[in-house]
Amino acid sequence: MNTTSPEPAPAATPGRIVLLTTSHRVAPGLLSWPAWQALRAADRVLCADGAHPQLPYLREAGIQVDEAAPAAEELVEACAGGHTVVVVATGEGEPALTDGLARLAGSGRVSMPDLELLPASYDLPGARLLDLVQVMDRIRAECPWSSQQTHKGLAKYGIEEAYELVEAIEEGDRDELREELGDVLLQVVFHARIAEEDPETPFSIDDVAGGIVTKLIHRHPHVFGDETATTPEEVKEHWLRTKAIEKQRESITDGIPLGQPGLALAAKLASRVRTAGLDVPPPAGEGIGYELLALAVSAEADGVDPEAALRSAARAYRDAVVVAERNGG
Repeated sequence: MNTTSPEPAPAATPGRIVLLTTSHRVAPGLLSWPAWQALRAADRVLCADGAHPQLPYLREAGIQVDEAAPAAEELVEACAGGHTVVVVATGEGEPALTDGLARLAGSGRVSMPDLELLPASYDLPGARLLDLVQVMDRIRAECPWSSQQTHKGLAKYGIEEAYELVEAIEEGDRDELREELGDVLLQVVFHARIAEEDPETPFSIDDVAGGIVTKLIHRHPHVFGDETATTPEEVKEHWLRTKAIEKQRESITDGIPLGQPGLALAAKLASRVRTAGLDVPPPAGEGIGYELLALAVSAEADGVDPEAALRSAARAYRDAVVVAERNGG
């Protein structure tokens, strides 16, 4: 007589749920190798969005994808017996499903499958710029104010945003700096979007970016070419020499915007003169203008930005005014 007790039946394997996320900023079909492995090894692949941009590429690769949006309980049951179910997440990230799974796990009444969040594609640095371009495109098309703007109409905002950026830098406010950089970037994207509509010479944000990339590479031969530069002064010489060849300018003063603030203009002229190795002292003359010019040239020679120095002094004056007002004048 066999008195050996029968061995208990092994517990059912709860299986595995893989929540596969993708980035809309990466071209569909460009998935990571772990993602492809998970998809090919899965017993079922589900997606609630029949128009998900990844589906044509998955099916072309031989992956059967069922259009379904199971509740958390149904998904856990589908994994019973050691099955693996991959859920291709929609843009919202399946919050209802993940909340339901969290509630089941917290109840303690259900043997939960293994849960894995698997990013199938990652944003590259700068990927959020694509979002900005898309948002700007929609605003230009649908906003009554933005749709009517022109380059000339927006010009004053570009100046304002540039000054606000400088103020944030000088104040040392990191949060304000990040915000003001965004405002300046918006001006670039806005103008580029307007430029797309020009009937004669249209260009896009890609043309703008492509142009500055080409310029940066060309003007940094010590980085992308065979030339050598070991000091900031040598880099500046490379830059100005290459720029002069590109622009075919007759004078080192060509290209300096004469409409900029006076102290900044004077300092820029002095910088060009000094870099070119010319000996051109400030013209002699009477009046505050010539005195300010001489001070600006002297400041630039000492490595001081006269415009920034005056703003700093002006802020100190403002603070003194505020204190005087509080003290009754």
